[in-house]
Amino acid sequence: MGKYERERGARFERMVAEILRKHGYEAERGCQHSGGKDSPDVKHNMGKYHLEAKFSEHFAVWSALAQAERDAGDDEVPIVVFKRNRSKVYAVLEFEELIEIIKKGTE
Repeated sequence: MGKYERERGARFERMVAEILRKHGYEAERGCQHSGGKDSPDVKHNMGKYHLEAKFSEHFAVWSALAQAERDAGDDEVPIVVFKRNRSKVYAVLEFEELIEIIKKGTE
């Protein structure tokens, strides 16, 4: 990965943190040294969610999900947050986890 891609990725991680702060959560870009449980892309106080941020024109969803699952803690739900140029920000997570989130919101 070149310098441009790293800088663009870092900007997107800061953008994700800013979106979370806009919605009332504490969030900041994580320490990026080697990935893993101790260095998420975005640190936050939302609970048991591990966020993997990807800014890409050619989004490789399966490899991003594999990375999020590998880096998430045992009690964390891996979520890939992604966008490309001139698009909205989207997220991908396991469908069963989405159902649990929806159920909690309707109780």
